[in-house]
Amino acid sequence: MRRPEDPFKNHVVSRETLAAQALGWIDPETRAVIPPIHPGVTTERNRDLTYSRGTGYMRGTPESCVQAEALLARLEGGENALLYASGMAGIAAVFRTLEPGDHVVALRDLFRGTLKWIQSNLIPWGVEVDFVANSNVDDLARAFRPGKTRMVYLETPSNPTFEIVDLTAAVGVVRDSGAWVVVDNTVPTPVLTRPIEMGADIVVHSATKYLNGHSDVLAGAVVFGNDSGSLHARMLEQRHLEGAILGPFEAWLLLRGMRTLYLRVRRAADSARQIAEFLDGHPGVRQVLYPGLPGHPGHAVAKRQMDGGFGGLLAFRLADQQSAAALQGSLELIKRATSLGGVESLVEPTLDNAWRIVPVPLDLVRLSVGIEDPDDLVADLGQALDSI
Repeated sequence: MRRPEDPFKNHVVSRETLAAQALGWIDPETRAVIPPIHPGVTTERNRDLTYSRGTGYMRGTPESCVQAEALLARLEGGENALLYASGMAGIAAVFRTLEPGDHVVALRDLFRGTLKWIQSNLIPWGVEVDFVANSNVDDLARAFRPGKTRMVYLETPSNPTFEIVDLTAAVGVVRDSGAWVVVDNTVPTPVLTRPIEMGADIVVHSATKYLNGHSDVLAGAVVFGNDSGSLHARMLEQRHLEGAILGPFEAWLLLRGMRTLYLRVRRAADSARQIAEFLDGHPGVRQVLYPGLPGHPGHAVAKRQMDGGFGGLLAFRLADQQSAAALQGSLELIKRATSLGGVESLVEPTLDNAWRIVPVPLDLVRLSVGIEDPDDLVADLGQALDSI
């Protein structure tokens, strides 16, 4: 499908407006402001054997994905985007652009699924990987091998220990080397952080989380910076061959979710700050991990590179693992479930340290703050803390 003409080309509008109107595209057939769902997997050729809309088979360039991909690229400040069937499908597709003998520098505190993929697939494939401290750019510089390192993989804030990496400084280490800088931007989203504007080449998302925001879509996304056209073309062909595309209904739901992205993320970030301040002052809490607190070691860097808030995800530590389990069992409003970025608040324990380079404390509790009344969430945490 060819992209429709940009209705905002003669207007300067904010990213918030672009998101709310999904780029302002109108369905050319019905004039509907909401796009139709195209479940068909194949389209008829014209009499001259061309295609009217530029595609003939869904596995190539699904028409249902075009608008969502274009919107996400605009929000991230990128040139192009590709949607995948899950966040890990997109992350794996980025790693599969590497060849045996290549070298990667990655942060040691990454999303556990990413770490597991690196250790169980990337390293056995023959790619060398050095893991470095998230908050120490000097470690990154020492691990970087000019002419050998092909990718630097970053995530900030890290999940679930909330270490902060200085993206501008990290990009400065790599600049002009030919290596790709890849940043997982799932937690802050383009509402709060836009790594491409800081020099990153690629941004990845578990679009299941904040981008969709309603806990009803499994999706992934890769966004390409303005100088990443060759990698975009390569991964577009790879997605076509492997078929790890997003279905039409899922793409439609994802686009719907991104329309309210700014409202949801800002609300969650504001509520998370209030909750973090409450927990930080509670005698039953040992430590609160949230970059929005002035006492967080990465606060100054996060304040500089996160625009308008510090995100809706935080973690806190209690006396021991038993106390962490008891607290979660006592919650009445906050749901005990795995995920983040939805409209409902979710709490998740640290059950083990499988696949982690650095062990996570087992007394740590991760909290994804939704869009409920923050006073209700504070009250629920308060009664649970008082019960242990």
